[in-house]
Amino acid sequence: MRAPRRTRRATGFAPLLVGALGLACAEAPEIAPDASTDPAETPPNTLTDAEREAGWRLLFDGETTAGWRGYNREAFPDTGWAVVDGALVVGATATDPDVAVGGDIVTTESFSDFDLRFEFMLSEVANSGVLYRVIEEEDAAIWYNAPEYQVLDDPAYVEMGTMDMHTHLTGDNYDLHAAGETTLHGPGEWNEGRIRIQNNLVEHWLNGEKTVEYELGSPEWEALVAASKFAPYPRYGRAESGPIGLQDHGRNVWYRSIRILPLEPVSLFNGETLDGWRVHGTERWYVEEGEEGGELVCESGPDAEYGYLVTEQTYRDFDLTVEFMQEADGNSGVFVRSSVEGTTVSGWQAEVAPPGLFTGGIYESYGRGWLVQPDPELDGALRMGEWNTMRIRADGDRVATWLNGTKMVDFEDEQIGAAEGSVALQIHDGGGIRVRWRNLRLVDLGG
Repeated sequence: MRAPRRTRRATGFAPLLVGALGLACAEAPEIAPDASTDPAETPPNTLTDAEREAGWRLLFDGETTAGWRGYNREAFPDTGWAVVDGALVVGATATDPDVAVGGDIVTTESFSDFDLRFEFMLSEVANSGVLYRVIEEEDAAIWYNAPEYQVLDDPAYVEMGTMDMHTHLTGDNYDLHAAGETTLHGPGEWNEGRIRIQNNLVEHWLNGEKTVEYELGSPEWEALVAASKFAPYPRYGRAESGPIGLQDHGRNVWYRSIRILPLEPVSLFNGETLDGWRVHGTERWYVEEGEEGGELVCESGPDAEYGYLVTEQTYRDFDLTVEFMQEADGNSGVFVRSSVEGTTVSGWQAEVAPPGLFTGGIYESYGRGWLVQPDPELDGALRMGEWNTMRIRADGDRVATWLNGTKMVDFEDEQIGAAEGSVALQIHDGGGIRVRWRNLRLVDLGG
C-alpha cells in the first residue's frame, strides 16, 4: 500500500471549471480495485447493525445500478458507467479515458438534510465529483445549480501547473471553499468522503478530517457565489432538496459503500402534554392551545425559585431549534448536555433573556459562569414580546447558536465536548416571569 499523500493547497484563485476542461495527457493505465486497501472495518456495500438501527441506508448495493439514473434522464446510461467488482465505476466502458461517454448520474430519490458517506478510488489524472441537492434543468449542466464535493487526483493536476487549483482539489466545495492540507490516498487506493448538510450548514470530510464548512445562503456564501463562475446561474445552491449526483468527466473513478443517513428532526414536545419531560422545582409548567397548536408555558410559581423542565432522554451531538415568546420578564434559557438534581443544574445554558442581557450566549451554571457572550450589536435580533427562533448546535467540542437567523456565538470547549445529557428549559428565580415555547425540534447528528 502506498503512503497517503499530503496535498498542499494552492494559494491563488482563478474562476475556472476543472470539471469541464479537456487536458492533454498520456493515457492512464487501468487500475483494478484492491480489497486489501479497504479502510472500512465492515465489508464494502454493507451496513453494520448499529448503522441500520440508526437509520443509515445504502444508495448502492454493490451489484446493480438500482436507485440511480442518468442526469435529466429516466433511465441509467447504457454506456460509460458499469458495476465492476462491487464498485460503481465512472468510464468503465469508455475507449478514450479523456472522453466522458456516460454522462452524470443521480439518485432516483431526493434528499434535503443528510449525512452521506462514500468510498472512492482514483485512477491517474482522475476527475469527478459528488453533487448534492441537484436541480435538473433542461440544457443545463449538473454543476450549474448543484454544489460539488471535488474528487480529483490532486498531485497530477498540481504538477501539471496549467491552472490555479485553489478551491479545485479533493474535498473542496468546488470553486468556492478550499481546505488546508489533506490526506489523500493516491490512485489504486481507497479514500472515504463525507458530506453532511443540516439546516443549510454543509461540511465536507476526507479520510476522517473535516476539509470544508460553509452555510448556504449566508452573507459569506452569497459574496463568494457572486464572484464565482456560478454568478450567471440564479438557481445555484438554492434547492432545499434534490438528488445526489456523481460526475462523469472521463477517467476511471470507483465508488462504493455509498450510504446515507437522512437527518430528520424529531419533536421534543407533542403539543398536548409534558410526556417525555420531568419537572424540577415548584415553578409552573403547563400546556395551552395557541394559534398554531399547543404551546408550552413556564411561569413563576409562589416560591419564585429556579425551575427546570428536563427531557427524559439524553443527547450528545445535535441541532436543536426552538421557538419562544417572552410575555413577562423572559429570563430563561435552554440547557444542553445537562443534568438536574433538585433545582441544581449541571450543564451549559443558551441564554434567553430580556434585551441587553446576552440572549444566545453560553453560560455555565455553578461553574465558570459566562463562557461566551454575543457581540452587543447582535442584540437587535431579539424580538421581545414576539415569537423568536433559537437554534443551538452542539457537535463535539463546538457549540453555536443562532437567533432569528443571526449567528450569535460559535466556539469550542473541551468540557462541553466531553459531556452528554438532557435538554432542559429553565425559568429564572425572582418571580414575575412567563415564557411560551413551541416547535421544539431536534436532529441527532450521530457523532
